[in-house]
Amino acid sequence: MTIAIHATPDESRQRELIVEFGRSLYERGLTAGSSGNLSVRLADGWLLTPTNASLGRLDPARLSKLDDDGTLISGEPPSKEAFLHQAMYRQRGKAGAIVHLHSTYSAAVSCMCGLDHDDCIPPLTPYFVMKIGRLPLVPYHRPGDPALASVIGKLACKHSAVLLANHGPVVSGSTLEAAVNAAEELEETAKLFLLLRGVPTRPLTPQQIDELTSTFGLDH
Repeated sequence: MTIAIHATPDESRQRELIVEFGRSLYERGLTAGSSGNLSVRLADGWLLTPTNASLGRLDPARLSKLDDDGTLISGEPPSKEAFLHQAMYRQRGKAGAIVHLHSTYSAAVSCMCGLDHDDCIPPLTPYFVMKIGRLPLVPYHRPGDPALASVIGKLACKHSAVLLANHGPVVSGSTLEAAVNAAEELEETAKLFLLLRGVPTRPLTPQQIDELTSTFGLDH
C-alpha cells in the first residue's frame, strides 16, 4: 500500500473536505458502519473513500487516489463501488464530486413496490426539484456488480442522481458540498414521501417545475 504524501494545495484541501463531510454525515446518522462512499474529481484523477472505511473515521492521507481509468495511484484499496462513481463522472463532465449513501429514508423508498422507475419520488418541494430533479430508480443489482456501470452511465446523461433499488442513492454535484447538500435534500424528501403515504398529496405541477427550471437555470 502506498500512502499519498505529495499533493497540490487543492488536492490536500479536497482530502480534508472528504474527511470533514464524511464525519458530518456519519455523526448525523446519514451513513452507518462502513457503508457509503464519497469521491471528488481532481485535475489528474479523483479521490475516493477506501473499501470498508467508516465515513466517520477517515484519514486524508489514506484516501484512494485513482486515475481517469480507475487505476489506483496511491492510498488504500478503493471502495468496491468505485465503478459507480467512474460511470457518472464519464457522463457528467461538470460533476466535481459524488456521494453514495445508504441513508435510511432513501433506502426505505428504494425497497418499495410500485414506484415509477423513471421518477420514483414525486416533486413534493421546489428544493427537491432544484437539487435533484427527476430521480430514476435503478433495477436491483448485487453490491459491486460491474453491470451497474452501464446502467448508471446511460441514466447519468440526463440525471444528476439515481436511486439504486434495495440499496440507496448516488448523487453528483459541482462540488462535494453541493453533492452532500443534494443528497441530504433527497433524504428529507424521501422522509416526506414516506410520511405522506396514504395522505392526499399535492406535488408541484409541470408548470411550477417549468418556472423553477427557467428561473434558476436548472440543468440536471
